[in-house]
Amino acid sequence: MKSAQTEYLRPAAAEDVPALLALRTEAEGWLRTKGTDQWSDPETGERAISKWRQSIDEGRAWVVIGDHDEVLATVSRGPVDRDFWTDADQPETGLYLYKLIVSRQASGRQLGTRVIDWTSRLAALEGRTWVRIDTWRTNPGLHAYYERLGFRHVRTEEPPHRRSGWLAQRPAGELALPHNLLAVTPRDGQHGIGTTGLEVPLQRG
Repeated sequence: MKSAQTEYLRPAAAEDVPALLALRTEAEGWLRTKGTDQWSDPETGERAISKWRQSIDEGRAWVVIGDHDEVLATVSRGPVDRDFWTDADQPETGLYLYKLIVSRQASGRQLGTRVIDWTSRLAALEGRTWVRIDTWRTNPGLHAYYERLGFRHVRTEEPPHRRSGWLAQRPAGELALPHNLLAVTPRDGQHGIGTTGLEVPLQRG
């Protein structure tokens, strides 16, 4: 009999930073084997890490925890990026998803899909219309991954100072795996495997 999946989601904390940086380093190496230069620019990396720490401080970053209390994945949400999304996009209608990374050891558990489903439910609860992403323009494999999960390409923006700009969105509330939702627990709380609530502060900005 297949064992139940017991991963759960909680807000990230400062002590998670080493594990998060290890996730990113692993992802950088894996991306290089796929022939993409995503996250290969050191300056971009430092800026991303700084934003990551800020996301933790502001309660905008989460981690997925495994059976042995290890960090298996992370995701952040953040404000609209005005390099990409304009007033015509009605930016207030979107929840903006950033820094979704899944450990290679968790490959095959569909954690990325399940995290996106959680953000989709959160977006709907906040009364938003879309979950929105921007990804590296030169990573067609990642574009295809998100399209398989129901994201529709909106357009590609190419500001000269940015390497991201492939924009896509998925309707809020849409679920790819409705029968395999991630459990959620507050920081330092007790998690129940059957819990599928959204125990996080809603954000209107």
